[in-house]
Amino acid sequence: MASDDQVILALGFAAICDIEIMKAKKRKIWQRKWLQRRTQLGCYENLMKELALEDSESYRRFLRMDVSTFEELVALVSPSIERNNTSMREAIPAAERIALTLRYLATGETQSSLSYQFRIAQNNISGIIPAVCSAIYHHLGSEIQVPESENEWKMVAEEFWAKWNFPLCLGAMDGKHIRIKPPPHSGATYRNYKGFFSIVLLAVVDANLKFLYVDVGTNGRVSDGGVWGKSKLRQAITNGDMNIPEAAALPGLASNLPFVIVADDAFPLMPNIMKPYPGSNLSKECLIFNYRLSRARRVSENAFGILAARFRVFGTTILTSVPNTKLIVLAACSLHNFLTNRSKNTYIPEDSADREDILNGVLIEGNWRQNTNQLISCQRISSRGSNYAKDVRDRFCNFFNAEGAVPWQDNNYTLH
Repeated sequence: MASDDQVILALGFAAICDIEIMKAKKRKIWQRKWLQRRTQLGCYENLMKELALEDSESYRRFLRMDVSTFEELVALVSPSIERNNTSMREAIPAAERIALTLRYLATGETQSSLSYQFRIAQNNISGIIPAVCSAIYHHLGSEIQVPESENEWKMVAEEFWAKWNFPLCLGAMDGKHIRIKPPPHSGATYRNYKGFFSIVLLAVVDANLKFLYVDVGTNGRVSDGGVWGKSKLRQAITNGDMNIPEAAALPGLASNLPFVIVADDAFPLMPNIMKPYPGSNLSKECLIFNYRLSRARRVSENAFGILAARFRVFGTTILTSVPNTKLIVLAACSLHNFLTNRSKNTYIPEDSADREDILNGVLIEGNWRQNTNQLISCQRISSRGSNYAKDVRDRFCNFFNAEGAVPWQDNNYTLH
């Protein structure tokens, strides 16, 4: 009998414990009542709809795109992130999750701040942002398109020649540091030459400020040249897998020149990578080459600058894992190309990028330079280059000072 009483008491105690646990769970789920009023008072259902109806310019500033472009993006991305309602709660609509993620990219504000704006729990936001960024890159990643045929590469080169007066140019390359929270137990692996933790974004940009190629994730200790050396693009070019056109003739030169990528001093001088002549006591001819290369290379500087000015998340330390940071960066780069293709006049207005007054020898800086949180460039490296690489640079130099000269270069070559 005593044992039966003990069993009954034990069962009763267990039942009481279960009831208390359920009560605690219920309190935990429903204690923040202000979150329950998301559909009535949240940012998406109120402010965004007000802006859409009353102030289209503020709407564009809020999300970095207009209403029609946002709706197009939602139609593209929603199938990958749609969720079903459950018996416990109503799912957050895909459009609302996309809006929250765009706002995060646009401002870089904390998840706590976004939680108050959108009335979405912070633990949900921590899952929403990487999921939406992954879906954006999945659907818009094709906006970042490496040319696949000789003709496509030649079209890139023709645009550089027409717009920036640099022939046989396949793109402008640059690398920037993305600030991160260091992964656990990583030591100094991600600490860069500036002393903060980062991963590197390497990109090749076309004549229209669009990304042709991006590589993100290498730890910040590696120089641009090291990132380039490890990149899949370099491997593919070295192995002859990219259908790069054969060397071509330029007027006034006895031998053909290879197609090249223009870069700065953070990269090694190679036959297919042109960088400026180093030093301060250069001849006028070398200074003119540096000026002409700078005009072409400026597109990568402007693309990165505009990216960081439009998506202010790049001005912050991204407080998530390295894999999720990579998704954030890839999504932003994809959106940059998407918006450049869909609405360039509003995404990149005329005064956004650097431009030259060639008649008066003045460089007019783009508005992105007013951004106080610009991306940090990679460390310059000392690289003498092979004799063949130097010869290629010298022959480009000869061309720019003879048959390939432009009328204004004698007055403007100090602008670089």
